[in-house]
Amino acid sequence: MLVWVEGLVSQNPVHRRGLYLGVLAQRAAVRHGSVLLTLDHDLDVLPEAGRRITVRELAHYVVDLAGRLAAAGVQAGDHVVVYKRPNFDSWILGTAAARLGAVPVMLSPALDAATVAALMRRLGRPHLLTDAVKLQVLAGEDLDGLTESVITVTDTTTDADTTTEADAGTDADGGTRGGVSLAGLAGSPGVRPVFTGLDEPAMITHTSGTTGLPKLVVHTARTMRTRLRPQLFMLGVMPRRETVAISIPFVHSRLFAAMALVLMKGMPTVLVNNHDPDEVAEFFVKNRPGLIEALPNSFLAWEGLVSDPRRPFASVKYFSSTFDAIHPRTVRRLLDSSRRRAPQFFQIYGQSEVGPAVGRPYYRRHAREMDGRCVGFALPGSAKVRVVSQNGAAVSPDNPGFIEVRWDGIAKTYHGEQERYDENVNGGWWRTGDVGYRTRLGCLHMLDREIDTIPGVGSSLEIEDAVLDRLEELVELVVVSGPDATAVPVVCTRDDEPVDPDRWRQATGDYPQLAEPVHIPMAQLPRTATLKTRRVELSRILHDRLQEQS
Repeated sequence: MLVWVEGLVSQNPVHRRGLYLGVLAQRAAVRHGSVLLTLDHDLDVLPEAGRRITVRELAHYVVDLAGRLAAAGVQAGDHVVVYKRPNFDSWILGTAAARLGAVPVMLSPALDAATVAALMRRLGRPHLLTDAVKLQVLAGEDLDGLTESVITVTDTTTDADTTTEADAGTDADGGTRGGVSLAGLAGSPGVRPVFTGLDEPAMITHTSGTTGLPKLVVHTARTMRTRLRPQLFMLGVMPRRETVAISIPFVHSRLFAAMALVLMKGMPTVLVNNHDPDEVAEFFVKNRPGLIEALPNSFLAWEGLVSDPRRPFASVKYFSSTFDAIHPRTVRRLLDSSRRRAPQFFQIYGQSEVGPAVGRPYYRRHAREMDGRCVGFALPGSAKVRVVSQNGAAVSPDNPGFIEVRWDGIAKTYHGEQERYDENVNGGWWRTGDVGYRTRLGCLHMLDREIDTIPGVGSSLEIEDAVLDRLEELVELVVVSGPDATAVPVVCTRDDEPVDPDRWRQATGDYPQLAEPVHIPMAQLPRTATLKTRRVELSRILHDRLQEQS
């Protein structure tokens, strides 16, 4: 069902129950048109836009690019794969495609060519919206056979900083062979927004791929709107409007939710693309955010900034993180670095398929005794959560169960893999793949991913939290299954300095199940686009190293 509507979406009663990305900026501009978005980078597709963009200008850019995409042949119902180097324009291009009633498919720039080709094959000849850099990555793939069309975000002859015209495979006029450049479609007429049904595909993102080929997660207008409920409640209790800094992959479903929230609430927003700690510090000092949402491992990488004389976190009242477990040491250091009264660190537990499930705030006085496995309580307007026994015995810390979630924010399906999706559904409850338990007060404790559990270890994440607290020289610790199912601690240190054996033995004395540590540089950790360690891959690497040494 497609509904053509002219004018503002607020006049459409269906929109009140769904989040329609293609008109989000347009609606926000009515009330908050002068609010600023500040970027630390230029937009690839709109380099003339600069780094300070008002919401009104953002709405104009979405309409402009939607017109260009329509001129390039994109129609309602089409799949449009967005696969380009990291840049906030991925969000703009995705929402522009959604304005046409097309389904944006947001792929991480960290994915390799084989993975992207496999996902496009599953989609069945989508449009590919890309750039010269990624065209070079895909040079060995049959794009003619995999795609309906190839659309580049710029004139590829201008991308000389990272690739050459010959490398990118361009025609003399700057267009990609067999494709079209959006730069050449400037001035295309605008198009009216298309509203799909509440429960029809509205956007596709992908899972982290920690265990293999990523799954394509299908979101609808209803599921995306539902996920905003608990977060709108939390923003509503803030005593004043804060400047929000966002450091999340620009293709992640969480970024789309975060942008919806800041646009709806008219909150000035700072968008971070450069994650180098020194650059981040300078950017925060200039813009003084009151709320920062970032990946757990981004916060971990920024721990050293807490002693920076510039005090980049002094203005922060609220820190927020989701995606993965965060170490208590990181939370304490960040809270101590704020100069605001009673700063909070809000941790949210969820996943791409579920959205936010539970959460809890930490304050300075609580963070000293923080249990990193306690991921929170049910949020207002959010999901129901339960823990189901694995073996019929009562669920407890020593006998964790399967964590399951139920609400109308759960993603609709996995595109092209309905059976795989159905395997996770248990009587209407979604099995997250994590194991844990609930306390008598109702706090959910997440101990491990089911696939990452190691016999006789208890919680690998709990061990990591404790040892990181004891050894400040560690910047990351990951406990994975080694040869013969042994628990191998993989350590990364500041400046790659070796770990002192005596300090290690003292810090791990109460974990006799641990094997000798394996020290590797942080850059060699296999990670996902959201900086999660790919534990299965890391375990395989350890096995391969052992075989080479034997």
